[in-house]
Amino acid sequence: MQVLLARLACPVYQCFHAIKIKKNYLPLCATRWSSTSVVPRITTHYTVYPRDQDKRWEGVNMERFAEEADVVIVGAGPAGLSAAARLKQLAAQHEKDIRVCLVEKAAQIGAHTLSGACLDPRALQELFPDWKEKGAPLNTPVTEDRFGILTEKYRIPVPILPGLPMNNHGNYIVRLGHLVSWMGEQAEALGVEVYPGYAAAEVLFHEDGSVKGIATNDVGIQKDGAPKTTFERGLELHAKVTIFAEGCHGHLAKQLYRKFDLRANCEPQTYGIGLKEVGLDYQNPYLSPFREFQRWKHHPSIQPTLEGGKRIAYGARALNEGGLQCIPKLTFPGGLLIGCSPGFMNVPKIKGTHTAMKSGILAAESIFNQLTNENLQSKTIGLDVTEYEDNLKKSWVWKELYAVRNIRPSCHSILGVYGGMIYTGIFYWIFRGMEPWTLKHKGSDSDKLKPAKDCTPIEYPKPDGQISFDLLSSVALSGTNHEHDQPAHLTLKDDSVPVNRNLSIYDGPEQRFCPAGVYEFVPVEQGDGFRLQINAQNCVHCKTCDIKDPSQNINWVVPEGGGGPAYNGM
Repeated sequence: MQVLLARLACPVYQCFHAIKIKKNYLPLCATRWSSTSVVPRITTHYTVYPRDQDKRWEGVNMERFAEEADVVIVGAGPAGLSAAARLKQLAAQHEKDIRVCLVEKAAQIGAHTLSGACLDPRALQELFPDWKEKGAPLNTPVTEDRFGILTEKYRIPVPILPGLPMNNHGNYIVRLGHLVSWMGEQAEALGVEVYPGYAAAEVLFHEDGSVKGIATNDVGIQKDGAPKTTFERGLELHAKVTIFAEGCHGHLAKQLYRKFDLRANCEPQTYGIGLKEVGLDYQNPYLSPFREFQRWKHHPSIQPTLEGGKRIAYGARALNEGGLQCIPKLTFPGGLLIGCSPGFMNVPKIKGTHTAMKSGILAAESIFNQLTNENLQSKTIGLDVTEYEDNLKKSWVWKELYAVRNIRPSCHSILGVYGGMIYTGIFYWIFRGMEPWTLKHKGSDSDKLKPAKDCTPIEYPKPDGQISFDLLSSVALSGTNHEHDQPAHLTLKDDSVPVNRNLSIYDGPEQRFCPAGVYEFVPVEQGDGFRLQINAQNCVHCKTCDIKDPSQNINWVVPEGGGGPAYNGM
């Protein structure tokens, strides 16, 4: 599923809301695709067009400086920071000297963090028992839950019974970006080396195939892929163990899935988020998540909450919603996966921060045991910390995810939403998920779209500028900024596919499922037809395009470090 969060300040309270997209769309017609035989070059990124085959790069110094660490962590979200802090806590406790380096693509810690966010403090309490004394920004405890099903004009209240995963007693309403920033301060105080503005662009490998570390992205490359006079090679960070905590649909994790066949024994991941769920498994290519979100805000049970408020921020993010069935193998020689990268979100609870943090804590403890084991004999240069996955499966994280494993797939079965709710009431509330079967999901979200000819175009109401808004003014509030003169980080495996397949069959769904107006089809300069234009500077790093593209032709890679949204406590 895909997502957007709009944050508004209201007289009563500040509220975070979830999901959806906008733009003017072209009518489906026979001239939808370009008749020209020459496909215009869209992608210039070196991951698609190698530089060793480009004469413009002849003579350019490609040597990289390398640093050595014990542990390198990719991603300064709740999981990555938990792992970093726990490693240094253990090092101090046992008087060991362990170098921990953490790289983060955002210019500031927390600037790319976006969530609802109603936090279960269980893992935070384990990591920092004195979090209150240390000033953690958990200031608003939950006092009331309201849950309901919305019809076109009405709301059907649904009771939240004690013990149901939607019950938020003991949780806190937080601005997750502020919590992450605070966690970064704690990690640095413990001795973690934190490097914001450095995007991990490449996984490095030893000759024996184990992970050696990562390399940060090169800078100083023109939009057409040629080197600038200011070109600088990225930095290599080598480690005994590399922790990948990239968040949902991490681009390095995708490489690792293929390299080590980590998804061989799990189902394809599915995605979702927010207060209103549409899912990236929707079928109608005319659906615009952003515009659905704008329409949702006008529902009679929602609009009164927002009236008189002021829109002050906007952002978008996809989340893993597959649950237990979709968790891949978590360890491999030289590295492991934690947090929302493999996907530990408790879907009916709509929470994944606490489970992500716990996975980071468990990873740190498992790694520390190996680093300090004087009798350890490793088969590979990079350590294979298999006990991490074993420890995770013995923890409350696995127990929690196992109990709710069938709730989401039951709603997408023949039971439907209402049948799924009844199923949840019987098998979760009464039996706590102990049924002796596990329901399956129905394939990848990218396979769900139907051809446009089989679907009805959706007419969305015009935004009123008070409750609902247009897309571009929303994106402007995300603080998104990228260096304009760099290759687009939204790369295409084949530049002809957007027009020849996506536009001709699905009416160009990328112009609707993107929550930031990155993709648009514009008339070709000569002749009839259209071409895809990628406005990469608008990208808010949600990864929706990489997930939902029906041709799986889009590959999201990191832009220059520091680029992207600049969320303030989203």
